Amino acid sequence: MEVVEANAIINHDFSEGLLSWHPNSCNGFLSDGSVYAEDIKAESGSQFAVLSNRTQCWQGLEQDVTLRLLPHVTYNVLAFVRIWGSSQETADVLATLRLENPNSTPTFVRVGRVTASRKRWEKLEGTFSLKSLPYRAVFYLEGPLPGLDLLIDRVHIWSASIVKNPAFGLNILENSNLFDGLRGWYPLGSCSLNIATGSPHTLPPAAQESLGWQQSLSGNYILVTNRKQTWEGPAQTLTEKLKLFLTYQVSAWVRLGSGGSGAQKVNVALGVDNKWVNGGQVEADAHLWREVAGSFRLETKPSNVMVYVQGPSPGVDLMVAGLQVFPVDPKARFEHLKKQTEKLRMRDVILKISGGPMLNRLCGFSVKVKQTYNSFPLGSCINRSSLDNEDYVAFFVKNFNWAVFQNELKWYWTESQKGNYNYRDSDELLQFCKCHGIQTRGHCIFWEDINTVQQWVKELNQNDLRAAIQKRIYDLLSRYCGKFQHYDVNNEMLHGSFYQDRLGKDIWSYMFKMAHQLDPSATLFVNDYNVEDGSDDRSTPEKYVNQIVDLQERGAPVGGIGIQGHITYPAGSIVHTALNTLSILGLPIWFTEMDVYSTNEFVRADDLEVMFREAFAHPAVEGIMLWGFWELVSREQGHLVDWDGTLNEAGKRFISLKKEWTTNIKGHTDHEGQFKFRGFHGTYEVEVSAHSREIKQTFTVDKGDSPIVVEICL
Repeated sequence: MEVVEANAIINHDFSEGLLSWHPNSCNGFLSDGSVYAEDIKAESGSQFAVLSNRTQCWQGLEQDVTLRLLPHVTYNVLAFVRIWGSSQETADVLATLRLENPNSTPTFVRVGRVTASRKRWEKLEGTFSLKSLPYRAVFYLEGPLPGLDLLIDRVHIWSASIVKNPAFGLNILENSNLFDGLRGWYPLGSCSLNIATGSPHTLPPAAQESLGWQQSLSGNYILVTNRKQTWEGPAQTLTEKLKLFLTYQVSAWVRLGSGGSGAQKVNVALGVDNKWVNGGQVEADAHLWREVAGSFRLETKPSNVMVYVQGPSPGVDLMVAGLQVFPVDPKARFEHLKKQTEKLRMRDVILKISGGPMLNRLCGFSVKVKQTYNSFPLGSCINRSSLDNEDYVAFFVKNFNWAVFQNELKWYWTESQKGNYNYRDSDELLQFCKCHGIQTRGHCIFWEDINTVQQWVKELNQNDLRAAIQKRIYDLLSRYCGKFQHYDVNNEMLHGSFYQDRLGKDIWSYMFKMAHQLDPSATLFVNDYNVEDGSDDRSTPEKYVNQIVDLQERGAPVGGIGIQGHITYPAGSIVHTALNTLSILGLPIWFTEMDVYSTNEFVRADDLEVMFREAFAHPAVEGIMLWGFWELVSREQGHLVDWDGTLNEAGKRFISLKKEWTTNIKGHTDHEGQFKFRGFHGTYEVEVSAHSREIKQTFTVDKGDSPIVVEICL
């Protein structure tokens, strides 16, 4: 696998002197360290650049990079810098882009910063992306106070978003199957590693979903003993094997050995330049082998990467089998998902032309079919202040048919102070949705996270808290009875327990039962996060299923399962496996707050497509809600539309998917006067041209297995 990492900087290591570089209003020269400042050595290579006689902070070294940059590409910046002069030990060094256009003042974009030292070379890192190319783009390093010399060694500007011939599905770990003892593995910490037998011979379910049954496991596993810290376990170095902007899936079987009782967290982790990256976690015990599944992606080049398995308490033995780390190919899976989507979301249609006795020729009539509405629920959160932005409103109304209010229905918004009610914002949002034919979800009646509970509620005694809960449900649902199609009754019960801790476990089912009594037309949802990606042992699909079953056994009328869908670097097979687990309950599943995060909008677009295709192709999923779409009104680096109304690459992909899932077709009737096609569920207009006449008619394609016949009388 080869990553294309073309450096936008010419003569990046000064091997050709200062060719293509220009000192900016100061002196510049090269040094090999032998005659400069206490024999300073280059960070690498034989020489480095020195910028001296600096009288302004902005003076430094620059290079014109105009012809080597592209719009809408995220670039990484890396330079090694140092300072010298006076007695100052440290100073900030900045990497800056100067963007020049005719008839306008230059724009300066900060793309990196580091505190440089006299004593050692420091690594300056950063990223940037240009929406459009300027007339001239100049990269330069600047920053230390006047009088300080700036030393520079190696400068890189590159985009590694283009991967050439990636080996998708190939496990990058050495000796993963343990056929060759512990070759490639080493103990992290003071623990001991040994090979034992008796682990599963098949891949875990999520790995099977990606890799199929193409391989079996050996039955060997690593037994980790003498663990003195939670982070101790088997490890392997991956630095040279990982490629930027690829999503890697993680899969393993894990189990606890002797030394502990009950379930404990086991985590596949990555140490990336001394930072922890979550590769998946699960609660494991000593009775059964458990699957740990997750995913990760690197977007800046690391110096060192290690994968390791950790988690149980010190003294508890750990068993690890079949650990896999492999890049996933979403596009290969897309073809399968497209076929599933066509089976699930489309239906055969027969347009049957008929007429009076004068009409004896039915063949060859021109037919144009246009879908005007896709009935699959697709929505976004909105807030009151955004309605003042006409462009925002226009995009929302054109592209969504459902809405959820970002904060305006939450208890801390409607009654921040006891008895001081604010329903004005939610009333206005509801009226806006009604005017535009937008259906609405009620989010949320309660929220279990203690950090979201008003102070006055926290201070209530048990009796008063129960009364306040009753009043909250009554006030909200009697006011809006029949106006919200869904309610998230008690948000994030897998992660919080404020009300349950104070009033007992039955309070959760009571909330559902009272809400149903007041508005029996609304579907009542549970709603939680990190359910679909393997990243959180508190909210595995299995735990979500158990919680819902417990609520139902207590009489709670749970009508739907909400998966929030705040996700980074999704792996489609893991999402699919989670959906399969949840679907055993037979309840509709909605993604209620979906967003994907990446600083690279092209990668963000790919991730969005992964999530949309997995959801749209799964029979249990009945709706998708985004948690915002407009920059500054959505999660940072998760938006589809920039603040000025420009569609970014993620937004373009969103529109492209909507177009793909809309049926527009034209042709001619056959000899029987019929026109047959397969279309997505929704509302249609058809126009038939026959004998200088044009007949227009609307019809609906709803769910069903048999063809729907639409009679068109001429």
